[in-house]
Amino acid sequence: MRQAAGEASRQVGRSVSAAGRAGVRAGRGTGRTAARAGRGAVGGTRRMGRAARRLTHAQGADRTGLGQLIELTAAHSAGDALVTAALAGTLFKLPVNEARGQVALYLLITMIPFVVVAPFVGPVLDRFRSGRRFVMAGTLFGRGLLCFAMAAAIVPGDVFTIFPAALAVLVLSKAYNVSRAAIMPSVLPADIALVTANARVALFALVSAGIAVPIGAGASAWLGAEWVLRAATVLFLLQGVLAVRLPRHVDSPDLEGLDEQGEDRPHRWRTMLNVGPVVAEAMYANVAVRVFSGFLLFYLLFLVQDRNLPGLPPTVAIGVLAVAAGAGGLAGTAVASWVRNHSPQVIVLATLAVTTAITVLAAVVFQMWSAVAVALVAAFAQGLGKLALDAVVQREIGEEVRSSTFGVVEAFLQIAWVLGGLVGLWLSLFASGSAGLAAMSAVLAGSLGWLLVRRRGRVRDVEARVEAARGTSSPDDVPAPAGGSSPQDAWGRPWPGGTTTAVVRHADPPAEKRTRPLTNPHG
Repeated sequence: MRQAAGEASRQVGRSVSAAGRAGVRAGRGTGRTAARAGRGAVGGTRRMGRAARRLTHAQGADRTGLGQLIELTAAHSAGDALVTAALAGTLFKLPVNEARGQVALYLLITMIPFVVVAPFVGPVLDRFRSGRRFVMAGTLFGRGLLCFAMAAAIVPGDVFTIFPAALAVLVLSKAYNVSRAAIMPSVLPADIALVTANARVALFALVSAGIAVPIGAGASAWLGAEWVLRAATVLFLLQGVLAVRLPRHVDSPDLEGLDEQGEDRPHRWRTMLNVGPVVAEAMYANVAVRVFSGFLLFYLLFLVQDRNLPGLPPTVAIGVLAVAAGAGGLAGTAVASWVRNHSPQVIVLATLAVTTAITVLAAVVFQMWSAVAVALVAAFAQGLGKLALDAVVQREIGEEVRSSTFGVVEAFLQIAWVLGGLVGLWLSLFASGSAGLAAMSAVLAGSLGWLLVRRRGRVRDVEARVEAARGTSSPDDVPAPAGGSSPQDAWGRPWPGGTTTAVVRHADPPAEKRTRPLTNPHG
């Protein structure tokens, strides 16, 4: 009996040992599987990083500094996305379900940073264009410190610290964007057009922001908004170091800031507003598109909330419209990266024409899917038109006032977007969907017709000057039009004899006072 019990006990022991060995083997197998999965994830991340590096450094972008600028701007966009995700539940959550008066207040608040950027930040950037790398680094370091302050104020709910710091972060973000746009010609490779380079920067910025927003939202819900802001602090400080390490030819040397009478030259406030007909045309077209984009966002939003746009539940409808707008913006950036030798002025007018056509169609046949189509096209036109406008400013405006011009352009576009949003709020009180779109289609069509008439008059003026100068010995003898611009053909391309500029250029200083510029050999 005892032998049987012992034998049974030994069998149980052997079974337990076998089970233990099987568990150990299973654990080892699971560990090896997890290790392989981890190595695969790391390897996949490395492969994605190498692929991204090949894209950012393609076509000579690694030699001129464009690749570094793309990577820096992508990281900058990710940092802004983290800040937005951290503050989404405190200050800047879009008040969809609030009263229209609160939405109008939100719109007016968004104008504050742009009102600051236009008259102050742009001229400062122009004055210190010989140290653009350090100016860009300063905006990044400043945002890092402001994020650290907001992280300390989140838990106690110190609104008097969070709100001014958040507005200052937005101002510095716009200052970075203005400075980045101003230095683009300095890092442009010979094989890449300005529109394509701007699109490449914007595309990587959109992708990095799209990745950072869900990560920031998840971390904010799990760890708290203060930890997301601390992570943004570290990211911005690292970006500041990377900005200082941009190529030296990003900085434009100051030749001579003052003339003999001690007057500052060029006179920024006079030349900054005299941007010339080409830049003005592109800016007016973008203003029209931006007014429509602001109108459409809040008009459709409140139509859905008031259940005046049948077809889908309100939550689903808002999601579909948001996806359409995002896809349109991404498509506009992708198309801009494909265009090479097409005139940016023609691209700007084409975006306005396409927006006008789709708006007329949506006003005639107004339903859920036509609203989705017009949201997609409006976002497409806004993205593509803005990139083309940046290329026009970069090509036509001299370095002396380029940052100031970008500041003014950004301010005008934001004011236009806010005015369009306010009009959308007002029309959503009493207008049906088709009536509001019909009114905006009339505004868009009038803007397009006015710009085409102005363009035709400018072309006739150029043709008349060319006819008058046919007997001259050199294209340089062709008289320049008023406003500082050189003659242009029907497509807005400069006529031989000089590039268009809105700046009155003075004679070079004496050789002993002149600094040799650090030019981009690949531009």
